[in-house]
Amino acid sequence: MEHVVFEVGLALGLMVLAALLAAKLRFSMVPMMILAGMVVGPHMPDFGLLNFQFVQSAPLLEFMGRIGILFLLFYLGLEFSVGRLIRAGRSILGSGTAYMLINFPLGLLLGRLLGWPLMESLIIAGIIAISSSAIVAKLIVELKRSAHPETELVLGIMMFQDVFVAIYLAIVSGLVLSSGASPLQVGVTVLVAIGFMLSFILLGRRAVPWLNRILNITSDEIFLLVLCAGLFLVAGFSEAIHVAEAIGALLFGLVLAETEHRQRIEHLVLPFRDFFGAIFFFHFGLTIDPLSLGGALWFSLAAVALTLAGNILTGLVTGSRAGLSRKASVYLGVTLVSRGEFSIVLANLAEQGGLDASLQSFAALYVLVLAVLGPLLTKEARLVFNALNRVFRWQKPSPARN
Repeated sequence: MEHVVFEVGLALGLMVLAALLAAKLRFSMVPMMILAGMVVGPHMPDFGLLNFQFVQSAPLLEFMGRIGILFLLFYLGLEFSVGRLIRAGRSILGSGTAYMLINFPLGLLLGRLLGWPLMESLIIAGIIAISSSAIVAKLIVELKRSAHPETELVLGIMMFQDVFVAIYLAIVSGLVLSSGASPLQVGVTVLVAIGFMLSFILLGRRAVPWLNRILNITSDEIFLLVLCAGLFLVAGFSEAIHVAEAIGALLFGLVLAETEHRQRIEHLVLPFRDFFGAIFFFHFGLTIDPLSLGGALWFSLAAVALTLAGNILTGLVTGSRAGLSRKASVYLGVTLVSRGEFSIVLANLAEQGGLDASLQSFAALYVLVLAVLGPLLTKEARLVFNALNRVFRWQKPSPARN
């Protein structure tokens, strides 16, 4: 661990270059950070002190990346409130279910049509069905879309996906790793995940006056320490009961959004969100070996095309159910296109279970394409809508609207 600090400095320097390039191109930093991580990593030659393999610093970068996910989701929660989500509860349940009923079977069907065994097809279905909460959260904030009519539904579907992830991992882990997931274990996982979310939301609303008094702190230093302690405790407890730590961070933000200290929290947390969030995406790129991607090219591109079609269809279906316009519904679909951290988790699970090794290459290339394409489509969602509108003639084109 001799040169860990220097390695982290090199990583930050590369991130600075990626950020400057993104600003120059007026493009999202997310794919730029991922590509910067891919360029270097374990596949690079060792140049002595200038070691771009980042082997020694990898655990630290990974941990800092996890902190980035927490701050990204926490900040997104601050942009909303528990009250808004409760009012939209029925819509969230219906929309999340519709999203899974469309996208999960498409992934399963693709795996089977291409001749994959059932276990590999289940992994592929999960990889294709789950959006990247971290990338989607970053895009919503970065593109200033918090006030858009579809964003509340996007947030709700993300929360639904996190509950689905907890259940799905419990089942697939048992099947792939042959440890056996009993119906009782699955049932307990479902009840714990849903019970934790509902309890936290309901108790959090009642605790708002108490939280207002606790956070009535003059010193910014102490105020920030209290916030970080609460964030890590809630996210850590969430992980301990097998609910994604990101959902704990999101819930914590939703509750604090109801307090009178919301603006102060946003102001103090913003630098942490941007700094640690950039490290998360850079480290994610470090885990991808570009030399191993060629064999999965056509399969990955087919999965990308299927994902785009499935997400736009989902946006139209769920948006219509929620009373959104066609335009907002298309925006909803393209915002959820990005794939990321969960896809890599599933690919690693497949490797541990001894499934087909090419799943790793498929997941890496698939995630990379959508990590680049997703932010681009989200940024240019108006152009996507206009293109579809010319085909389906929903309304007269209005290029002046954004």
